[in-house]
Amino acid sequence: MSDTPDSKGTPLPRHETDAEAERFVEAADLTAYDLSGFQPARFEFGRKDARVNMRLPEPLLDAVKARASARGMPYQRFIREAIERALSGDRP
Repeated sequence: MSDTPDSKGTPLPRHETDAEAERFVEAADLTAYDLSGFQPARFEFGRKDARVNMRLPEPLLDAVKARASARGMPYQRFIREAIERALSGDRP
């Protein structure tokens, strides 16, 4: 598989391992590839020590789970991110 695309907008090749992907990124000219489908990714390394239990109407929980699934994440993380987004606009 060549690291040099033949035209602008070429899709990125798939890699089987992180090491393979890292070698590709180090050597390739990424400006020639189509990166329009990329989305920001957040990695969570911090420990979550507090626990919250709440009751929700079943349809609301189903909607949350569906939205989380569409974004490819666990619904608990989706709820946490929704709370973070809601609070990020607050001013002390």
